[in-house]
Amino acid sequence: MRSHEIDYQVFGDDLQFVEVELDPGETVIAEAGMMMYMEDGIGFETKMGDGSKPKAGFLDKVVSVGMRAITGESLFLTHFSNVTPAGKKRVAFGAPYPGKIMAIDLDEANGELICQKDAFLCAALGTELSIAFNKKLGAGLFGGEGFILQRLRGDGMLFLHAGGSVIEKRLNNEKILVDTGCIVAFESAISYDIQRAGNLKSMIFGGEGLFLATLQGTGRIWLQSLPFSRLADRILKFAPSQGGKSAGEGSIVNGAVRFLQQ
Repeated sequence: MRSHEIDYQVFGDDLQFVEVELDPGETVIAEAGMMMYMEDGIGFETKMGDGSKPKAGFLDKVVSVGMRAITGESLFLTHFSNVTPAGKKRVAFGAPYPGKIMAIDLDEANGELICQKDAFLCAALGTELSIAFNKKLGAGLFGGEGFILQRLRGDGMLFLHAGGSVIEKRLNNEKILVDTGCIVAFESAISYDIQRAGNLKSMIFGGEGLFLATLQGTGRIWLQSLPFSRLADRILKFAPSQGGKSAGEGSIVNGAVRFLQQ
């Protein structure tokens, strides 16, 4: 199934959203809960599967849903369609945390992209969402995203979201070492593995984790400066403790203030 040809515009800087313009009969699929607004004339329906194989049987759909469950994603996708007989209609989707929205034409990525399991935002109908098992035991155990990454196939527009700023790099039979959480996506021609982060001292005290991801080959990769896991760790560090005080307020200062108030 060929993907629907959709137009779009990305708005904002650090808290971006994408507005998709649909011709009559066109559809965009999205993760549940990502819709920001939609114009009158847009109909939406939650379905099992991505709709890339309309003739697939019930068993195939169950298998597809089961594979999405393995990645930790929602069991269903929402299909937004322009149901009016004439005129363009728009629907917008917002990223769940601060960062950038990446618009990628799968036709220019040789029809296939590998990405983090939580990077998918929305895509033109006809895009196939599945999982990619990492065949290497080391990369599966220590590669941050585990054995499973998300595989996206098709020939239309795809939208991913990433934390912080995003950089696109092109490798020409080269190798690059990356923090495992900073990988957003890479073309299928790129091989993915992990290696130790230096010697034992560096692994324990370097602050870069025990392992680094290696991306090697010829193709494009996309990296993010602020993985959500890193952002969540920093928020939790300064979250109020059980006593109602923030862990980052400083015990010495708090103790002195309390002493002077007595």
